[in-house]
Amino acid sequence: MMRLFFALLAGAIFGTGLMLSGMTDTSKVQGWLDIFGAWDPTLAFVLGGAILPMLLAWRVAERRGKSSLGTPIPPKPEPLLDARLLGGSALFGFGWALVGLCPGPAMASLSYGGWQGLLFFAAMVVGMIGHGRLRQRQEARPA
Repeated sequence: MMRLFFALLAGAIFGTGLMLSGMTDTSKVQGWLDIFGAWDPTLAFVLGGAILPMLLAWRVAERRGKSSLGTPIPPKPEPLLDARLLGGSALFGFGWALVGLCPGPAMASLSYGGWQGLLFFAAMVVGMIGHGRLRQRQEARPA
């Protein structure tokens, strides 16, 4: 029960941060990503403000080895830069620039985004499920 409570609390804090920072405003996000046009650099402060506390949080987490709720913290992944990561990142960035939404703001947009927000969210969920199944098939293939 405590785990669900903290998950809800973290989601509420994250959603509030997205709303206050303007990350749920698709025109603001598209202005941030339009580096060759009418670039709006204000979201750089939001992104920087997110990176700095997480650097500190990961350092603390590495030393503790388990979360405040007692669950183990997974090991840090190897810093691997491969075609799969680059391709996925590019696809994510193109989609983000086209629509101005990424998964967090897309979930928040369910409350205000109308049918377009619902459509984007449904397409995102279908893509996530499809990716998971495609990956399972690829991993099940003999090498």
